[in-house]
Amino acid sequence: MSSVYSLDDGVVAPDFELPNVGVGPDPLSLDRVIERVDFAVLLLLRDYHCPKCKQQVQQIAEAAKQFAELNAVVLPILPEPVERARKWQSQFDLPFPLLADPDKQIGEAYDQPTRFGKLGRVHDMIGRMPESVILDTRGDEAEIVYTYAGGSPGDRPEIETLVDEIDQLQETFVFDCSLVDC
Repeated sequence: MSSVYSLDDGVVAPDFELPNVGVGPDPLSLDRVIERVDFAVLLLLRDYHCPKCKQQVQQIAEAAKQFAELNAVVLPILPEPVERARKWQSQFDLPFPLLADPDKQIGEAYDQPTRFGKLGRVHDMIGRMPESVILDTRGDEAEIVYTYAGGSPGDRPEIETLVDEIDQLQETFVFDCSLVDC
C-alpha cells in the first residue's frame, strides 16, 4: 500500500550534491537546481536491475517536455555506483540528469521506504521501495511539497499525477499586484 502525502509549506528539502551522468553539470547540487528551475521531481529508484525503475525513467523521458514546460526538472537518483548509472544513460539516453548515489545518502535523507526490516535496509533488491518527491525550488531553499512513497516495487505515481501536482502548485503562486498588472 502506497503513502501519498503533501507536506506543509516550509519543510526544507535535504541538500545534496551527487555525480551526474546525464544532462547538466557534474556533479549536480540542489543549489544548482534551485538557481535554474521552479520545481524538481526526485525519483528515488530501487536499484540498477529493477525493471519497473527502467520503465519509469523511460516513460518520464517521453514526457520530459511536459515537465520542461512547467519549468521543472526530473532527477532520477539511482542508488548505485557511477559506472552503473553511466550504463543506464547510454542505454536510455535520458533527456535530464541521472544521478548516482552509491552511498544511498539521498534515500536516507528523504526517508525512502524499505520493507523486510534490517534485511531490506541492507539488500536494496528486496527491500528498497520507490519514492517520488516534488520540491518547490522557487525560494532560497527547496521545500518538499509532495511525496509518494511506494509500498511495493511497482507502486509509483502516474506521470500525469506528478504533472498535475506541479501545475496546481504553479497556480497557487501569489503575484504581487502592486508590481504586475493582475
